[in-house]
Amino acid sequence: MNFVSTRIITDDIKRLVHFYERLGLSAKWYTDDFAEVSTPVATLAIGSTRTMTLFAAGAAVGGQNRSVIIEFQVADVDVVYEHLKSVVSEFVQQPTTQPWGNRSVLVRDPDGNLVNLFTPVTPEAIAKYQRAAERQTLA
Repeated sequence: MNFVSTRIITDDIKRLVHFYERLGLSAKWYTDDFAEVSTPVATLAIGSTRTMTLFAAGAAVGGQNRSVIIEFQVADVDVVYEHLKSVVSEFVQQPTTQPWGNRSVLVRDPDGNLVNLFTPVTPEAIAKYQRAAERQTLA
């Protein structure tokens, strides 16, 4: 089994996709109701609430997530933080070095989803993500 993507259901797909593009990611639109933002290791799918009629109407509701954090590893979180000041309206946490070795900034996207942008900074955290990148290369 392979973990492929996380999908956000939203009432305003254009606004949400635009937010992730302003973070520096590129979106690929498949229909007016579905787009994906892909990185070398994961995909964030974004679907309009209209797509839920194809699954189970009402099973997912846009703007209601309060339990998931979407995480992106970046080269330098402090540099990204300066850029975010013109993109993000709500900072949940300013850049902080976490006990597990990542320096991170926590924001909310326009739907209220938590987004963590982080950089490994301790030797242990750096090694962890280097091993993950090596496994990805071998796959």
